[in-house]
Amino acid sequence: MTTRADTLQLATRGSDLALRQAATVRDLLSGRRLSVELTEVETTGDQIRDELIHRLGKTGAFVRSLDEKVIAGELDAAVHSMKDMPTERPDDLVVAAVPERAAPGDVLVTPDGSDLADLPEGATVGTSSLRRRAQLLAERPDLTVEPLRGNVDTRVEKLLAPSLQREHQERHEAEQERKEHAGGEAQRASEKSDGEGSDPSDEDDDYEFPYDEDVEAWFDGLAELERRAMERDPDTEYDAIVLAKAGLDRAGLTHHVGTSDLPLDTFVPAPGQGALAVTAVDGDLAADISDRIDDPQTRVETTVERTILAELGGGCVAPIGVYATLEGGVVHTNVRVLSRDGDEEVRVGRDLPVERHIDAAVDLAAELADRGAADLIAEAKRDAGAADDDAATAREEDEA
Repeated sequence: MTTRADTLQLATRGSDLALRQAATVRDLLSGRRLSVELTEVETTGDQIRDELIHRLGKTGAFVRSLDEKVIAGELDAAVHSMKDMPTERPDDLVVAAVPERAAPGDVLVTPDGSDLADLPEGATVGTSSLRRRAQLLAERPDLTVEPLRGNVDTRVEKLLAPSLQREHQERHEAEQERKEHAGGEAQRASEKSDGEGSDPSDEDDDYEFPYDEDVEAWFDGLAELERRAMERDPDTEYDAIVLAKAGLDRAGLTHHVGTSDLPLDTFVPAPGQGALAVTAVDGDLAADISDRIDDPQTRVETTVERTILAELGGGCVAPIGVYATLEGGVVHTNVRVLSRDGDEEVRVGRDLPVERHIDAAVDLAAELADRGAADLIAEAKRDAGAADDDAATAREEDEA
């Protein structure tokens, strides 16, 4: 394998999660006697922070900039979250490797670990995913689902900010009350020593400070993420947010929040969720990377998922979940296509033969389309177009 100065130059986004994911690939390759260097690349998705993912114009907002560097020969390969990759790929670029998949599902994240059923009626849940929004509303139509963008740590900070700020205020008020009580006690003691006596009814010997530590000690004990959350002024107060379990785990944030796994049969993951993809120009380098770190089982499963997505043509504008698991000679495949409001859906579970899993996935997508999935996707695309037109009009009015 020929690389620049015998070191593989690996492109990655600069977010903490992306760097952790790229470091995972680097370590896999380095463990096979290969020197790897990470290079951060800013993407379109990073640059446009005030638009939801499905309004960025095209799929692959976090992918194209990295792959362009690889195609141009400036870098050797790139690391992506597979679920972010568009199904249409440049002809001369291949997915050289798909390492073993992490947890594929979604988790409900709350400050206290509440389950979805435990959220109060009308609770506000944050997500920027159309799929998660539709699945949430299908399960709990009473929920208010609000947009939520940002890196994983940013989203968690937005969730934690209101409850931490309230606790800080409550602790501060309790500390002030304790100081006032201590001052009153000192005053009564002084009056008693002067012989003035005191009215027993004025005494409050039963007062008890409700916390184990003062505000300063409490703040000093907060994690860095919690301190950053304290400084936020979120526009929306979320009762819960929904994130990919793999992303939360890779970011090392699971211990900061309460989580509840959402069932895979109901909250069917995005195609490729939990998996990483290493792209490279087709050739010897791509083949060598594949030999070193490609996981055959994950490759089959994600190929089935992404083939169905590509055949349906939903991209990131339609709520589509596809989850495949390889067991023996079959690929258990669960597909759920919903309307944006979660009121309508087409759902199919099927075992596909592994020896012809791609053709079987194509056939299953055709069946889904005939059973109404094509209509739901077409409706979602019309809704997306209308939303984009409204957003463009609003921007024009703002500029005027």
